[in-house]
Amino acid sequence: MSRKPSVLITGASGEIGHALIARLAAADPDRPIVTLDLNPLPAASAANVAHAANGSILDTALLDGLLAQYAVEQVYHLAALLSTRSEFSPALAHKVNVEGTLNMLEFAQKQGESHGRPVAFFYPSSIAAFGLPDLGTKARAGKVAEDEHNVPTTMYGANKLYCEHLGRYYARHYKQLAAETVSGKVDFRCVRFPGLISAETVPSGGTSDYAPEMIHAAAAGKPYACFVRPDARIPFMAMPDAVDAIFRLMAAPRARLTRTVYNIGAFAPSAAEIESVVRAAFPRAEITTTVDVKRQGIVDSWPADVDDRAARADWGHAPAHDFGSAFGTYLIPSIRRRYGA
Repeated sequence: MSRKPSVLITGASGEIGHALIARLAAADPDRPIVTLDLNPLPAASAANVAHAANGSILDTALLDGLLAQYAVEQVYHLAALLSTRSEFSPALAHKVNVEGTLNMLEFAQKQGESHGRPVAFFYPSSIAAFGLPDLGTKARAGKVAEDEHNVPTTMYGANKLYCEHLGRYYARHYKQLAAETVSGKVDFRCVRFPGLISAETVPSGGTSDYAPEMIHAAAAGKPYACFVRPDARIPFMAMPDAVDAIFRLMAAPRARLTRTVYNIGAFAPSAAEIESVVRAAFPRAEITTTVDVKRQGIVDSWPADVDDRAARADWGHAPAHDFGSAFGTYLIPSIRRRYGA
């Protein structure tokens, strides 16, 4: 079996995975891409993949088989139980999000020990890792830095924050009482994504999905009741900029990185500002507000914006889309075409 330097992507059947596969294949057609997902890959993605394994990150035997077959130099660990389902099934969320990530970190550690080079490990965290206690604190906090208000209120956020610490442990302190130094085999690199909005996928009921849901409903000619107050504000980012951030971070020289976990942001509109843009594009849009108190509470616990100066300084984070272009040139035209609006 091949022991050529390879890339492994977990959770590869999603939109980020699809974009990663396309860009990695274009950048280095000779480097095998290996994927692991419970779901089959879309045909377009499968064409660029050397080995698409169907299975779970909890299956250690499957991971050991991949370890034996491939010399993985980069891991993009995208597989996770997302926020809404995690809140309904917290024990399952811990198993998938924490134990699964621990399995992947162990996989990367063994790979690094096997071929003698650090394995670059990308981990997507979330603004859910933050937890502000009340709206007054949120207003006073402004742009929140990475190490502030790390008291998440959701299971998903707790999972993400703990896995950030696990990654830092593997990168810097792994088995620190061993006779010989064995840390440094995992080059852990993490970003805390804001709410991600995509022109390609239909929103699936996530806590930050009120922004894309509003556009989809307007384009489809359906009424929409926004589940957060008009003044609700969190940071967002267009999906292409999220993928670009992953590539910028993974391409950065290790010596340039001052942190293992980075905030990244792009724009932070209120729900009312989003509604105004949608109404301008779809004058007949029927948009009302029916606050879901529980989901509103989660949104209120997240920062109004994030301080991403470290990402901009260390590895050149520079989103192409601000609020105007994300909606005006990326989201609304694409979603309009989807519905023939």
